[in-house]
Amino acid sequence: MKILLIRPKPHKETIGLQHVMICEPLELEYLVSNIYEDIKDDIQIKIIDLILEKREYIEIIKEEKPDFILYTGYITHVGIIKELSKKSKEIFPYVKTGVGGIHAEVLPKDFSSPFIDFIYSKNGIDGFNITIQGLIKGKSDEYIREKLSNIGIKKDYFTYKHPHRDSVSNYRKKYYYMFHNPCALIKTSFGCPYNCSFCFCKEITDKKYFVREIQDVMDELEGIHEEEIYIVDDDFLYDEARLKAFINEIRIRDINKKFLVYGRADFIVSNVELLRELKSIGLQSVIVGIESLRSKDLKEYNKKTTKNINEVCIKILKKLDIELYATLIIPLDFNLKDFKDMTNWLRNMNVRFVNLQPLTPLPGTKIFDKYSSELIVKREDYYLWDMAHVVLRPRYMSIRKFYLELLIAYYKIVMRPKHMMALIKKYGIKANFKMLIGSSFVSFQYIKKIVRGY
Repeated sequence: MKILLIRPKPHKETIGLQHVMICEPLELEYLVSNIYEDIKDDIQIKIIDLILEKREYIEIIKEEKPDFILYTGYITHVGIIKELSKKSKEIFPYVKTGVGGIHAEVLPKDFSSPFIDFIYSKNGIDGFNITIQGLIKGKSDEYIREKLSNIGIKKDYFTYKHPHRDSVSNYRKKYYYMFHNPCALIKTSFGCPYNCSFCFCKEITDKKYFVREIQDVMDELEGIHEEEIYIVDDDFLYDEARLKAFINEIRIRDINKKFLVYGRADFIVSNVELLRELKSIGLQSVIVGIESLRSKDLKEYNKKTTKNINEVCIKILKKLDIELYATLIIPLDFNLKDFKDMTNWLRNMNVRFVNLQPLTPLPGTKIFDKYSSELIVKREDYYLWDMAHVVLRPRYMSIRKFYLELLIAYYKIVMRPKHMMALIKKYGIKANFKMLIGSSFVSFQYIKKIVRGY
């Protein structure tokens, strides 16, 4: 039985960070490494990364002649996955199709389609194996779907084998995140222990938060060839005792890696010495949800932080020479003064990497129902739900003007001569040129929105 695992390329209208980052499809690598022993000899399995593939999808399908195709993706990929599955069945009517990933975990009904046979809404690794077992044994789709429906509740533990990174050996050198190049991913915890109103993370695990054993994490790290490691936990900087164990084991095993992680500003402010220790064992960069400098926004987002906490966090990371990737959510009541105040604040704080996201009430989150009547895009226009498009009508300016102010703010904050010189000194001309080209593609997408006015 021949199986293809497909990561789709984003829709051309999706404003995508793939221009400045392309990370490995970790969820698909886990599927490859965790095939049940009783079916291993009966299958051939291959990962196809359409973001990096030069071949067209139809060409790949005709060449590979798969029996089963599984897709993974976010909300922005829903329409694309439906279209790919339709094309597949038009070429090979007998082929079976399935879809998994974080959006399928939270909103499986979005993938309802006559061209998608199986949707994995929980325990995807187990569901995938149950499907393959059933297909090999010649079971009907109805029989397999019934087995999937009885798979039980979502697990709150993770005991699977490490991802099969060699399954993307032909793509590995092209996986990177900003200046972390080449870059590998590792996940050490699942879910989020906090309760921000806009966040999708808690919904994926049914609000449960659980972690992997540190020894198992270390075993996996030792098997990764790349020096740059992106820890894709929703919040790595959380448990002080666990982080100390992480640091201790890194030193005992003499693991030499450079780490990029997610962390909260309040944790960083309360654990300066711990951050110093993490820096000593390879912590290079932290993605921090600064979110806003306005108190009312932080309260509405249930962020439990303040402008002062954010400022202290920024200063600490600068003092420790840990790169900050700041993310901010721009609410739709921003006026020209708000944009100016935000820009000046970030410039004064010398923030040099920033991601400015228009407030996006993602389906499945707490705030979606609150804003559903104010949407200016269709719920089914999945490719627009990228947290970069304006999906709610701005209160004090046109959509065109809102996009323009976002773009102007970004360039005023990031593209400052002193920042560019510092980045060239730190990362080199080649890496900076690559980032400039990537950010220019994103800027061009925004410019098209400004010209169109929507």
